[in-house]
Amino acid sequence: MFDFIGAYLNGELNEDEKIYIQPPPGYEGQGENVLRLRKSLYRLKQVGHKWYEALVHAHIDLGFHVTQADPDVFYLRMEIHIIILIIHVDDCVITGSSATLMAKYKVRFNMCYVLTDLGPVSWLLGLKVTRNHENRTISLSQTTYINTMLDHFTLLDAKPFHSPMVPRIIYSKNDSPSSPQEAACMEKALYREAIGSLMYASIATRPDISFTVTVLSQFLDNPGEVHWEAVKRIMRYLSGTKDYALTYGDECHNLLGYSDTDGTTQEHRHAISGYTFLIDGGIVSWSSRKQELITLSTAEVKYVAATHTAKEALWLRRLLFELFLLPPRWQPTKSCRSHDSE
Repeated sequence: MFDFIGAYLNGELNEDEKIYIQPPPGYEGQGENVLRLRKSLYRLKQVGHKWYEALVHAHIDLGFHVTQADPDVFYLRMEIHIIILIIHVDDCVITGSSATLMAKYKVRFNMCYVLTDLGPVSWLLGLKVTRNHENRTISLSQTTYINTMLDHFTLLDAKPFHSPMVPRIIYSKNDSPSSPQEAACMEKALYREAIGSLMYASIATRPDISFTVTVLSQFLDNPGEVHWEAVKRIMRYLSGTKDYALTYGDECHNLLGYSDTDGTTQEHRHAISGYTFLIDGGIVSWSSRKQELITLSTAEVKYVAATHTAKEALWLRRLLFELFLLPPRWQPTKSCRSHDSE
């Protein structure tokens, strides 16, 4: 893993982009002249785009290709070897089949832009990356992030729960404050902040709380005491499962997908679609969200869910095909029985 130093300062403005600034304090001619920018600076609205353009040109000059499925993923094939780069703003994770080639291209990257070599990746965007060389597995976890979140909401020593949600419970707008006194009491609850913190955990490494977080995020505008207690229940569940990790390599199989629906338990009457995709024993993509349509039958609910699942499967196949030139066999499994009345 390596980090580009002053990444946004590497972008260059086009001739038709005329942006002027006043000379900074201490600069000759301050107050008399203005300066035209030739390179991008932080806080410009196009600075991220300019950095990405510079990055793409540099990688193409080095022989890399940009994947069509994900523009932040670059790859280079050289005979039987491959190098893959994943870029997030100024952080770069590099992997490949040849340590010698990776070291060689790190030197070439450094010749283009100054970077800091951080060694083997162990932390990335709050995720801990753990390798087990003996078992040939890699794991992603958020134990530190969860501990920080629990400490912030004073739930670090709270008794853990064994599930993130009370089984068969239905949260409703009727549970929202109905009087000014109740509303004033809920203003002290950090509901939006808590949902935002839980949401990052749910999209990063914790698919087991995705459904509950999605349901409770519907009450951001006017949460009630019942909703707040449900949010704290999720955190107490994470307290007891904070060491859970997504582990890849325990099994050996191609892309494997599951889909499920729930069409009658929600107050808004929109069905809930969910899917999960696994590769080699670990989840790589998951979702739990409300369907945009109000469907009229269980069959229609399942068709809509299957459509969203198929779109995600096609995207994953496309990404894997670009990187490895061998499309994995997608193994659609029989959908779990939905909770709809049939």
